[in-house]
Amino acid sequence: MIGKYEIERVKSGIPGFDDLIQGGFPKGTTVLVTGPTGSGKTTFAVQFVYKGAEMYNEPGVIVTLEERAQDLRREMKAFGWDLEEYEKKRMIAIVDGVSAVVGIPSEEPFVLEGNINAEDFLRYIYRVVKSINAKRLVIDSIPSIAFRLREESRIREVLLQLNTILLEIGVTSILTTEAPDPSRGRISKYGVEEYVARGVVLLDFVEKDVELKRYLLIRKMRETKHSMKKYPFEITEEGIVVYPSGEVY
Repeated sequence: MIGKYEIERVKSGIPGFDDLIQGGFPKGTTVLVTGPTGSGKTTFAVQFVYKGAEMYNEPGVIVTLEERAQDLRREMKAFGWDLEEYEKKRMIAIVDGVSAVVGIPSEEPFVLEGNINAEDFLRYIYRVVKSINAKRLVIDSIPSIAFRLREESRIREVLLQLNTILLEIGVTSILTTEAPDPSRGRISKYGVEEYVARGVVLLDFVEKDVELKRYLLIRKMRETKHSMKKYPFEITEEGIVVYPSGEVY
């Protein structure tokens, strides 16, 4: 008799979220986290890497393409997350993808060049992942990849290349992107990101009693049973908390 196939899971580090996806992300998968500005995408992604190092002893890489590494470190201290502590232990590596683009010198150990092409970008990420034996990877964000590489017309091809490489090296990855108009089904900037990723998590707002409330919706997650309901979440002093049994908007 053939035994039941067990999916190896990677804990998200986000309270309440794993209850919605059978205990965690399928190991080695690539998940797109999308939403409008201010919905919590960067916090969700960094929490995944930080808690991976802190709680599960899993090294992780954060590729920041929208803000400088030093700004990211400072902002995350608001949640009590000391990224630098784990960088010193080689449990977290932050790739600065901003300084060279804006023409600012960087003293970061991992820095992307300003005129890098798609292939060199992918190779560099691969090397950084291997350098700390990373199990988790965050790239924030896809629109910044397109802008940075000056190859927006090639974004689908680049994403396919990226996804293939990530699957090959076995990291569990989160990519972030902008959702122009989720209420009308436009959940990604280029309309292709959600087809390349193996999982899609939408973070958005809904008006409730003359106040904007945050909610989370799992649009897709391969190898996982999941609800298609909207679940409330909050950004607390300790990061994102999802309420699986809370009021569903």
